[in-house]
This record gives sequence, structure tokens and C-alpha cells, in this order.
Amino acid sequence: MTATRLECVVDASVGIKLFINEPLSDKADALLAYLAADPPAFLAVPDLFYIECANILWKHVRRFGYPAAEAQKDLMNLGKLALHSTSTAILMADALTIAVIHGITAYDACYVALAQQLGVPCVTADEKLARLLASASHTVRWLGDFETPPLPRRRIDHRAD
Repeated sequence: MTATRLECVVDASVGIKLFINEPLSDKADALLAYLAADPPAFLAVPDLFYIECANILWKHVRRFGYPAAEAQKDLMNLGKLALHSTSTAILMADALTIAVIHGITAYDACYVALAQQLGVPCVTADEKLARLLASASHTVRWLGDFETPPLPRRRIDHRAD
């Protein structure tokens, strides 16, 4: 039996939880662990994701004394994740339309536009955003309610060579 590949768009509120211990960090860890599954997950982000995560780390450095060197290390590790990045240049028109219709920021709408273009759900840790779009035609799921199936176990061949 072949495992089904997990596919979704993740926003910065999910990605940052790998580095900043917050509520739902365990759920973000579980979701992003699928990048190393067999088959690996297809987790997509608009290129805006990276600068949004950098900005969140900047806020933690400024407001909470998070070490700047640690923030730089976090960004380096974030860049190593096997995320599929899409240019916001091809998302901006759809993002503006979604933002205007739903009264959300163009930044948030960019993730929704990417999910719509790919035909996959958008997963966010922003509960207010997920609630706001719950009755819309877009599939936006709150991380707290997003259930990931158990990670497939890799087969290990125990035979001697």
C-alpha cells in the first residue's frame, strides 16, 4: 500500500513555531516532520514566508531578548527546509482580490491564493484568520484542528549483507 503524500501551504505563523516555543509548536513540529517522510510532504510557501519569519524573529530579539545569533541560526535552518517556494509576483493579483473580498491583509491572502492555485489547504496558526475564512470557498485550516496522520514508518531491511 502506497502512502498518500501530505500536501498543503503553510504560513509563517506555522513555520516560526519550529524555532519559537509557543502554543501549537508541537503540532507545527509534527506537520513539518513530514518533509522527511516517505513520501516526503509537499509543503508550499510564497517567498514572502521567509521575510515574515525573519520579522517575527526580529520582534523576539527586540521585545523578548531572544539572542540575535540564535535568530540568525534559525533563519539558516529555515532556509534548509525542503519547502516549495513560489514568487509573490504570480500571486499578487489573486491575493489582492482575496484580501479585498474577505477584509484580510494581502500578506495573509498571498498564502490563501497559493493554496487556491495549487488546490491544497492552507494551514495557519492564526485562529482568527481560519475562523474568518471558514465559510469562504477557500480551504484554510487552523493548525490546532489540523490532524496529521501518523508518520509512515520506513521499512528497515534487517537482513545481513
